[in-house]
Amino acid sequence: MKLFSYQRASTTVEAATLAARHPESRFIAGGTNLLDLMKLQIETPAHLIDVNGLPLDKIEPTPDGGLRIGALVRNTDLAADSRVRKDYGVLSRALLAGASGQLRNRATTAGNLLQRTRCPYFYDTNQPCNKRMPGSGCSAIGGSSRSLGLLGVSEACIATHPSDMAVAMRVLDASVNTVRPDGRTRTIPIADLHRLPGNTPHVETVLEPAELITAVTLPKPVGGTQIYYKVRDRASYAFALLAVAAIVQPDGRGRVALGGVASKPWRVEAADASLPRGAGAVAEQLLAGAKPTEENAFKLPLAMRTIAAVLAQPRG
Repeated sequence: MKLFSYQRASTTVEAATLAARHPESRFIAGGTNLLDLMKLQIETPAHLIDVNGLPLDKIEPTPDGGLRIGALVRNTDLAADSRVRKDYGVLSRALLAGASGQLRNRATTAGNLLQRTRCPYFYDTNQPCNKRMPGSGCSAIGGSSRSLGLLGVSEACIATHPSDMAVAMRVLDASVNTVRPDGRTRTIPIADLHRLPGNTPHVETVLEPAELITAVTLPKPVGGTQIYYKVRDRASYAFALLAVAAIVQPDGRGRVALGGVASKPWRVEAADASLPRGAGAVAEQLLAGAKPTEENAFKLPLAMRTIAAVLAQPRG
């Protein structure tokens, strides 16, 4: 691990201002991903800005009947919140499917959204990786790609986003609230937060330099049967080969999002519209344009079967 300086922020604007003042800085809260990357010298920030002291650890109702989840709310607390379990069951289930209890106790809402890919070539500093070193190449293309992406991929990168929580947030139409160094705030739909790789896979979100996530807002509950189903190599503490988040209403309408297949949670609104026509129509829309490798082509039939199994579950 390389030497770095450290500072605690007392307000959100101060945190963003400090980040602007130190271009090679990172915000740190739970540190469950960042510290590992620093030990491997994949992330080498010259300055760390500790945001744990900021008042961003509450879950509060919004005027329109939704929930505002502070950026520092720990995954364990979010999954256990009675309002989340009652009205946003897909989110609670997704959180409990992720990582281990010890990691959930430390991991934060914002940090979960911003965690970086678990592509093995991203973690192997002896191998080229455009996400780690722009322009060096993608070792996964033509290499070991069983766990990697097949939707929204490019010739520069086929990595996937590892977050379970983000997939549930996407199916719930959440939005991300931020603050910038000048105090201006903005709201980003979760659909727009993560970028597809294109030719710049190292640019992973639409966040501006020094922009700090302060909260995630969930809209008014939509009801329905809410399901999160994760397919993985081990029963616990493993990232998704494929995940399906679904909200299905009694009349057959609903929403479906996939995880483990792209650099962002994958949802296609046309697939939502196809839901009353059955799982086959939904899968066809969601998987349109897929570009699998030889090693991960199994994800296509796996996705079709998993979507069918999820949509066949009884509706309350």
